Amino acid sequence: MLRSLGQRPVTGSENDPRVTGLRTAVSRLRRELAALPADFPDRATAEDELAALAAMAAHGVPEVPRLRGSLLLIAGAIGSVSALAGGLSDVRHAVELFGGPPRR
Repeated sequence: MLRSLGQRPVTGSENDPRVTGLRTAVSRLRRELAALPADFPDRATAEDELAALAAMAAHGVPEVPRLRGSLLLIAGAIGSVSALAGGLSDVRHAVELFGGPPRR
């Protein structure tokens, strides 16, 4: 898929199942969001953060704090749109594979 976009995978990331899972989950949610006919106030925020997650995953292993921040923004933007619950859950699970929040 990356090669078809004219991009090369980052060394090591093409074999990391966490990155692959994140790419897959983000792609699914982006497709579901694009297919959703309803408009809602924070749709652009969700689209922008999903694009940011896709870019992070395309450039290797992303930073956990940035992943978690994007996830929170996406979840807040999507809110209670039940049609996107499955895709959002997949993204959350993919982000969790990178590790939990820092301990205090």
